[in-house]
Amino acid sequence: MKLYHGSTVTVKNPSLRPGRVNTDFGKGFYTTIDYEQAARWARIRRERAGGGNAIVSVFEIDDALLERQDLRIMNYQGATIKWLDFVVANRRYAPLHDYDIVLGPVANDNLYATISLYENGELSAEAAIVQLKTHVLFNQVSFHTQTAINNLKFVESVEV
Repeated sequence: MKLYHGSTVTVKNPSLRPGRVNTDFGKGFYTTIDYEQAARWARIRRERAGGGNAIVSVFEIDDALLERQDLRIMNYQGATIKWLDFVVANRRYAPLHDYDIVLGPVANDNLYATISLYENGELSAEAAIVQLKTHVLFNQVSFHTQTAINNLKFVESVEV
């Protein structure tokens, strides 16, 4: 399976060190199966940096990786209450999980208003999920341990 990472630099050797803590799934190395999504993120990162490059680094993983019993893997199948609570917890606090890999929807800027209303108690979980499902939900695959990251094989980088 191919995975893509959007950034302002080529990432040949992913690391946990530069990652932010309060993200959807906690500190980790984030990828997606959608090239266009990674390209959009690379352009956003370039804009936020005030210029420079927008680069998609391409990786491959063995499809069997997501079935391995020796790795702790959480796979959220769409926007669910369990996913929503997990995202809110990770955005509020230091990572609360010990997963090696987490897969699921991206809680991007378009979804932030709904998530904030839920987080502040102004929307029920059920109402938030109904609203979230009206959006196109992009995916992410995040790697949270060096053991998991070691399974990523760099293929190439593409300037977008």
